[in-house]
Amino acid sequence: MNTSADPSGGCGPARSTQWTSSWPTERPGARPVSRRVWLFDLDNTLHDASHAAFGPTSLAMTDYMVEHLALTHEGASDLRQHYWNHYGATLLGLVSRHGVKASHFLEQTHRLPGLEQRLRTSAHDRAVLKRLRGRKYILTNAPRDYAMRVLNTLGLAACFDGVISIEDMTMFGHLRPKPDARMFRYIAARLKVRPSDCVLVEDTLEHQKAARGVGMRTAWMQRYLEGRYRGAPWKPGNEHANNGMNRREVGVHPCRNPPYVYAKIKSIQTLLTL
Repeated sequence: MNTSADPSGGCGPARSTQWTSSWPTERPGARPVSRRVWLFDLDNTLHDASHAAFGPTSLAMTDYMVEHLALTHEGASDLRQHYWNHYGATLLGLVSRHGVKASHFLEQTHRLPGLEQRLRTSAHDRAVLKRLRGRKYILTNAPRDYAMRVLNTLGLAACFDGVISIEDMTMFGHLRPKPDARMFRYIAARLKVRPSDCVLVEDTLEHQKAARGVGMRTAWMQRYLEGRYRGAPWKPGNEHANNGMNRREVGVHPCRNPPYVYAKIKSIQTLLTL
């Protein structure tokens, strides 16, 4: 069952959840019933980001590069895609090659007016999250403010023990977002578990490949890939359509069963059986 933003979902009412540190630990008084740690990607894993965010975010990134790198719109769009392909994130290319300040770029490109009205997720998935045993964290290459907007609007914040956003993914002063294998190891160490205790739930195969390489299990969420959730390409002025991201950006792979994927899922309910 599909639903748009509904803060009265199975995890409880939406609230402005904040954690006391960038690296969350167990909630006070909690009694873990499982050593398993679930690491959930956010965009196109827990909600339909192709519909809600990807198109406007890509445009905002291109506009940022036009303004700050003195490029044409076409040149900025090509360079944005090149950095995404080469570095795994446009931001890393801008930081490495142009000295862009990460916090400024993230704030400028994730304002996304009207985001809350475009958000949608599965009410059934939302309810199942509450039943999933073990600790649950958001692990996203998006900025924290954006992640919290999404989680609070969709009533998902109370389902999770914490949020690990791109601002938290630094080592020795350098950003190391997904799919950096060093960061996956570091996350397990900070959460005081073995990599084998972790399950990464993702739509992007490159991230899963890296996680599997350090010993984590991986679940490939396919519900939202290529805008199949509703299907139309995103364009300015059509706020109800999907983004139409290319195949590499949404994690589609010519191999139907990549060896590093433990399970392919289209619903969070499948995770109850893993």
